[in-house]
Amino acid sequence: MPYNIPRGTQDILPGQVERWQYIEKVMQNICERYQYKEIRTPIFEHTELFQRGVGDSTDIVQKEMYTFQDRKGRSITLRPEGTASVVRSYVENKMYASANSLTKLFYIGPMFRYERPQSGRYRQFWQFGIEAIGTKNPAIDAEVISLAMNVYESVGLKNLKLVINSLGDDESRKQHRDALVGHFEPRIGEFCSDCQSRLKQNPLRILDCKKDRGHELMGTAPAILDYLNEESKAYFDHVLNYLQNLGINYEVDPNLVRGLDYYHHTAFEIMMDSDKFGAITTLAGGGRYSGLVQSIGGPEAPGIGFALSIERLLLAIDELNISLPIDEGIDCYLVTLGEKANEYSVALLERLRKAGLKAEMDYQNKKLKAQFKVADRLNAKFVAILGDDELSGNSINVKDLTDGNQEKIEIDKLIEYLKKKGEK
Repeated sequence: MPYNIPRGTQDILPGQVERWQYIEKVMQNICERYQYKEIRTPIFEHTELFQRGVGDSTDIVQKEMYTFQDRKGRSITLRPEGTASVVRSYVENKMYASANSLTKLFYIGPMFRYERPQSGRYRQFWQFGIEAIGTKNPAIDAEVISLAMNVYESVGLKNLKLVINSLGDDESRKQHRDALVGHFEPRIGEFCSDCQSRLKQNPLRILDCKKDRGHELMGTAPAILDYLNEESKAYFDHVLNYLQNLGINYEVDPNLVRGLDYYHHTAFEIMMDSDKFGAITTLAGGGRYSGLVQSIGGPEAPGIGFALSIERLLLAIDELNISLPIDEGIDCYLVTLGEKANEYSVALLERLRKAGLKAEMDYQNKKLKAQFKVADRLNAKFVAILGDDELSGNSINVKDLTDGNQEKIEIDKLIEYLKKKGEK
């Protein structure tokens, strides 16, 4: 019986995984410059964490989570997003007690949502995200957005579009919530069952509905920006001013609400607008949250973060035909002729590798011509040819595959020779 990969998942094979590694290194290097430290949390958590942290009214909790019972009957869920787990760890490990009250973290890892697979969207997908917890300063909002933009620009993406909105504080949200209920309630029967339940749970989520996005009431719904109090308006203005100072263009969209319940104040999405990529496509999203840390048992500690899908980033790179500067070659391939030379090369190969060189040799007793073909396929810079006669004379022939030149050197000087040539 053949075994197939589960629907909505993928194997990342050699030849592709190097692109993932390159992108992850870009992300890690940028986070290092911005002073965000990596955190690694479990792939599964107690279900209650996501119910409380993400929100009972979200599609993620209601429809998309992979939830099961362990052997003791406890409800466990594969993490559908990263923020709740990071905040749980922040609280459980008392990171708020450190001398620096601002905690800056990043994560890279698989997430799981049961949704319809499509191009760039999987049921197991990889997210990169950051969280900055512990300050209400609007400057950190701009920093988070700047970091996200930097990631995309560093891999060659252009035509990026930042869409931003403010969801206001609790007072502003309450006034807007009441206005939304009054707007939708008389005709809520014309909306889908999800929106009908959202009317009382979280009417803001109605604006994020994909089924009813064409309903006439959507276009005339009260905008959150009209209900911001003075404090919320001032906060949003500060964020926009910081973005201008950083040279980041933006578009204010009063209908941007995001899909999670914990957002307050700043909410944003980064899109790419390109004829080659098709319609405007969301690449990343995030926003500010308050109350989330407290809801998980911690102190009052506001935060802001974003997450992006690595699959969607790679899709954008492919659609725009961006070539990533990945060095897929090796430094040296050992070609051996004769039984003694072959036996000696095993230890020689190990010495090359311990010296920091990428090296390989033949393990299948191929003929000379076939070994050279393998070296060419591996994109080797040099081929070191060792036969029994050369071994007895403590020498080895080294061929530079970039220009075809060949030299005979002492075997003990091979590492020095390859490193010196590699510096040029």
